[in-house]
Amino acid sequence: MTGPIRIVHLYAREMNIYGDHGNVLALAQRLRWRDHEVEVVEVNRGDALPDRVDLLVGGGGQDSGQDLVESDLLSRGPDLRAMADDGVPMLVVCGLYQLFGHTFRTGTGRVLRGVGVLDVETTAGPDRLIGNVIAHSGAFGDLIGYENHSGRTTLGSSAQPLARVARGMGNNGTDRTEGARSRNVVGTYLHGALLPKNPALADHLIGLAVERRYGPVHLRPLDEGVTEEARRVAAGRPR
Repeated sequence: MTGPIRIVHLYAREMNIYGDHGNVLALAQRLRWRDHEVEVVEVNRGDALPDRVDLLVGGGGQDSGQDLVESDLLSRGPDLRAMADDGVPMLVVCGLYQLFGHTFRTGTGRVLRGVGVLDVETTAGPDRLIGNVIAHSGAFGDLIGYENHSGRTTLGSSAQPLARVARGMGNNGTDRTEGARSRNVVGTYLHGALLPKNPALADHLIGLAVERRYGPVHLRPLDEGVTEEARRVAAGRPR
């Protein structure tokens, strides 16, 4: 099926640093190349979620951005948890990755409450974890991105790591994990934007969305020549 797919970009104004908007662009373009109509709906503070969501994407932000969206996000908690339980694929990066967990304790000691979509907890560390990352995933191969975060995130029993860090710090700089997966939800610290350089993960999310809406799907392969060159260059950058 090549029917329409709706992508919700959550907090496009408040949580969109380090090129995270590129994740939405990559998903939309890869869908269009496969003849799907795409509707991108920005949902910012105070906006209603649409009645149908096929894919949800959210980005990172500074602590001030997380402060801005905390109460609004909490009000959406029941809807977001229900969507996750219903299999809606989601990608949340950095700041929203933290707030999709249970809590984030900031460097000033303030505790920001999360919505508990992912079984993770985050506490700010004394310094920032910054640099280029290569993390290996059995499902998606080598994930290439860029991290810049003070948060140290630990995974609970119902979350699985997205990948294992080969170069970089990942979730906390100690256990070599990067990101988290639960149901069809992916959380990660990788900016870049992530998906243009990691088409296997992008197509995983697309396949979940299309199959959930229209039934079993076989995604037509795309020419990844430019993508592979971008991955090669990014992988060669120093830490």
